[in-house]
Amino acid sequence: MPQTQVADAVLGSLVTPSLAHLATRLGSVNGMTGAERDVVHTAAASALQDALQLRTNRVLLVELHAARLSGRLTADDATARWRQWQELAAGRGFWESLSEHYPTLLDRLARMVGNRCDAAFAFARRFAADRPAIAGLVGTDPGELVEVEFGAGDSHRGGQTVALVRCSGARLVYKPRSVAVDVALDRFLAGFLTGPDRIRVPAVVVGDGYGWAAHVEHRYCADDAELHTFYRNLGHWLAVMRLLGGSDLHAENLVAAGPVPVVVDCETLFTPPPPERPSGYGLATDRAGALVGNTVLGTGLLPGRGLGLGWRGIDMSAIGSLPGQQPTSRLPVIVDDGTDLARMGYADVPAPTALNHPSPKPVLGRFWDDVVTGFEELTGRLRGLDTDGRLDLTGFADVPIRVVLRSTESYAEVGRMLWHPRSLHDEPAARRHAADLLARQAANAPGRPDDPVVIDAEVADLLVADVPMFTTTPGDGRMDGPGGTVWGDARDLVGVALDRWRATDVALERLVIRSAMVSAYLNEGWLPEQRRLTPSTVRADDLDRRRRAAAHGIVRDVVDSAIHAEDGTVTWIAAGLAATGWAVLPLALDMYAGSPGVAVLLAAYAREMARGRADPVEEVPRLLEQVLHTMRTAETQWVADRARVRQARPESPGGYVGVGSRIWGWLLLGRLGAVDRAEALRRAGDLLVEVPGTLSDDAIDLMHGMAGTVVPLMRLHEGTGSAEALALAVTIGERLTAAATVRDGLAWWTTSPMLPEGIGGLAHGATGISWALARLAAVTGDARAREVAAMGFDYEETLYEPGIGGWRDLRTPDVTVAAWCHGAGGIGVVAADLMRTGFGDGDRWRDVLRRAGEACRSHGTGWNHTICHGDLGAWEVMRLALDGGVGPDGVNVPGLSAFVLSGLEKYGPVSGFARDVFTPGLLPGLGGVAYQLLRMHPDSDLPSVMLPDPGAP
Repeated sequence: MPQTQVADAVLGSLVTPSLAHLATRLGSVNGMTGAERDVVHTAAASALQDALQLRTNRVLLVELHAARLSGRLTADDATARWRQWQELAAGRGFWESLSEHYPTLLDRLARMVGNRCDAAFAFARRFAADRPAIAGLVGTDPGELVEVEFGAGDSHRGGQTVALVRCSGARLVYKPRSVAVDVALDRFLAGFLTGPDRIRVPAVVVGDGYGWAAHVEHRYCADDAELHTFYRNLGHWLAVMRLLGGSDLHAENLVAAGPVPVVVDCETLFTPPPPERPSGYGLATDRAGALVGNTVLGTGLLPGRGLGLGWRGIDMSAIGSLPGQQPTSRLPVIVDDGTDLARMGYADVPAPTALNHPSPKPVLGRFWDDVVTGFEELTGRLRGLDTDGRLDLTGFADVPIRVVLRSTESYAEVGRMLWHPRSLHDEPAARRHAADLLARQAANAPGRPDDPVVIDAEVADLLVADVPMFTTTPGDGRMDGPGGTVWGDARDLVGVALDRWRATDVALERLVIRSAMVSAYLNEGWLPEQRRLTPSTVRADDLDRRRRAAAHGIVRDVVDSAIHAEDGTVTWIAAGLAATGWAVLPLALDMYAGSPGVAVLLAAYAREMARGRADPVEEVPRLLEQVLHTMRTAETQWVADRARVRQARPESPGGYVGVGSRIWGWLLLGRLGAVDRAEALRRAGDLLVEVPGTLSDDAIDLMHGMAGTVVPLMRLHEGTGSAEALALAVTIGERLTAAATVRDGLAWWTTSPMLPEGIGGLAHGATGISWALARLAAVTGDARAREVAAMGFDYEETLYEPGIGGWRDLRTPDVTVAAWCHGAGGIGVVAADLMRTGFGDGDRWRDVLRRAGEACRSHGTGWNHTICHGDLGAWEVMRLALDGGVGPDGVNVPGLSAFVLSGLEKYGPVSGFARDVFTPGLLPGLGGVAYQLLRMHPDSDLPSVMLPDPGAP
């Protein structure tokens, strides 16, 4: 990365003596040519340079600025002063002078350099000694050593890293840890899988505490047959890793070798489950979380988005990590490098790429059934072996394995802090702070080391740029940690994994696998490549009975799939959209896919049952009370958790995912009579304290961002007279107008670094933000908000393609969409709302609604049945257009209802990516389908949920 360049010219005095000593030591290694010794020496020097740069850049920048400000740099221009500073800093005296301000810096750097030189020397001795074994591994004389790349992974236990090795006749990988587990796993797989395309690990040579692995060449699949085999094999890996308690299998640990996904790093088998403890969010949530944690999701193979700093929102999974579906990471870089004004800044850096995919543009939806089939097929075979007493795991009992007790991201964050100039100035205070951070993490996440001796050893490793490492053998279970420490109790991890596997709920595993695919994608779960679900025959008879039956069936499934607990709480396991992306978890506190949305559905169903417009589901009133109890419990614990943390990460402000969503949810539940008006207003008002903190979030869209908070805040003001709520809405409006790019009478917002020229649509683009500003202007009379809103709507109009009859989605400019989240669905709902509220020219909005209705009719149906991107979202837009007298030609209200019901009856209710998985969520799930079916009754007065507006309190 560019951030590593400051130290290039000034590190020589730190490494030259040690490298000279390394050269002398390499000269003593028998069985290597002089050229080969030079290869190792050059690789060690390069790896040292990289490692030292990353740890000294900030200190050197501080010293550069000190030299500039003190007048020690006297050259004529910035570039010349940079070169002058390099000359000053290149000598040993410069580094020694730093000891006054950074007392331990030189000692830490010396230990780091010494460790890595020792590791390079160990590599050379082992390579020379193992040449005959390496020849057997690669099947030929490997020839001359021509290239070594140290640092292919984290540094552990004294500067040791994986190294990529190239000889004149072969390539291989050096691993400075035992590879006996690779042998055991390969023998185990060979016991029940045969054929050239079976899953496998690389062949290895086992040394004493180290090993050599054959290089696996990446190759794309040649045809669809190989692709089907590849994805079925991924299902086989899920089955095997579920049995063996595998974890940490991210993208870099798997290489696609044609139809065979090869796991190239299998050291984290028999991972012990973390101890369980109540979270305070309800026993049902804890139970559901434990169920999910005990599924294949824990392997790391399935898609999932990271939460850690620097990895937030990135999918590093072995099956996911899709090209084009990764956010950029905002990481530190050096700005104005090569001048005396060089300084730390931040840049959006693409996520790293790996070799885990079998095709350049993977389409997971085409092959996901193969993954599920492969999992179920091999799980069934393994269960048969277990029943027959032939499932033998004893070969793993005594092989060393690694246990990842803290994530690499956690260590990276603490490590960066320990190398910061402030920490180097007062290392004792920095060590105490690091230890406190790790101890608090252990208190919040059981299973992490909490012994102060172990924590001090972890910090000691980080001080010399090593990532702490814990190892054990599955038959023992007690872990060897950094610095000779020991952690945990002795236990049979093989037996633990086997017991957990025997308790596997295959139906839950299937749900998790099917649901997890959505996490690989950044959008709201819409795949236009999927087959259409348009009914071939539309029945127009008996509409109300069929409507009631369809809604009843979905609500019945909601009831039956609930996870209950003895404290009266309840939840569901489903894919939900968090701030970092999709995840399979217990339902969260959001309207989009979470428990408030399910509460709205249940409240609506109870209301319609009472009015004779919905078939009875007797459990609904009780289940509604349980969901409300769960929400109240979670809100209370959430406040307590926030109060305990010194500086909590801001909640998203959004209208569908975030604080705005929760305000809207309580107000809507009050309107529906699920809670009394006073409680609804009080609970919504209690959330006001969180809103200012959310405004530090960069998100400005309707879904996750501050635009989604505007109307809920104004409705809260309307119901309570809260001046604070209105003032916050006004502040957000000012932020939104200031954030707009205004050019040639158009306004747009950059809601993603990948889309600097803006994006249209309701959920993330110009229509949603402009709608919030228009509604704000209607209440406050803010002329600037009104003006920018109008320009934002004009921008959206530039995206309309008359020849196609739809609005372009700038994420894929050649595609027009008619979904709620992007395209005609959301645009049409906003047009109808603007007609109702009198914003601008009514004839214009009537025309927009007409075009949106037609777009929804022509290409907004048949993908699935959800509100977000399916038939029941398109239904509302076409219904609004019909009510406004501008409906699509040949469509009427009964015919529209008949079309929707016929599709539901032919295909069954279908939601998004996970077509065969029941999801109760309101916008992306089947809960919203049932809600719209309730609204389909001509006498229903249930409010729309396609805009975050609860209506008048």
